[in-house]
Amino acid sequence: MRNIKKVIEEHITRNIRTYFILIIIFLLGLIIGLIVVNNSSEEQETEITNYINTFITELKNGSKLDYFKLLKSSFGNNLFLVIILWFMSLAVIGIPAVYGMVGYKGFCMGYTISSVVMTLGTGKGIVFVLSSMLVHNIILIPCMLAVAVSGINLYKSIIKDRKKENIKIEIIRHTLFCLIMLVVMAVGSLIETYISSNLLVSVVSYL
Repeated sequence: MRNIKKVIEEHITRNIRTYFILIIIFLLGLIIGLIVVNNSSEEQETEITNYINTFITELKNGSKLDYFKLLKSSFGNNLFLVIILWFMSLAVIGIPAVYGMVGYKGFCMGYTISSVVMTLGTGKGIVFVLSSMLVHNIILIPCMLAVAVSGINLYKSIIKDRKKENIKIEIIRHTLFCLIMLVVMAVGSLIETYISSNLLVSVVSYL
């Protein structure tokens, strides 16, 4: 356990600058998502409000959750994200695309948070967001950032080192790292499906 902790600390320390840049981009995406919803047209606001209210009403009326569908959707989204980040680290557009994907995920989260708060109000909206989004994203967001950092490092290695053998080793290392993160993200998907969703169900009657 200590060795794992040490490896993680060394990884973060070695890539602290890249992590800092990615976190800033993620937060910028989140802020843009918040702003976009606040500047939506009345028609768009009505559509968002109706969708969220319908979802909450169905939960209040005892609508059963399809756990397999939720798990499949969550893990599918995470798998798609990892594959895209893995592929972009090998592509010509490389780093900008990785940064763009991280920013986009921040945007989606900001858009969702702002939509919920706009519909339910600040107090109830925060309760909804905390119960439905907080727990699993504590795992998923760091994993996404770690995969992005690994991809950026691989891209830099490809640019700097033209030796095929060294590049192959770096690709294998990056691929293994992505697979490990995907396993951890699968745990996050399980938490999202069986803990976050049930936590939301337990508080939805108060919304």
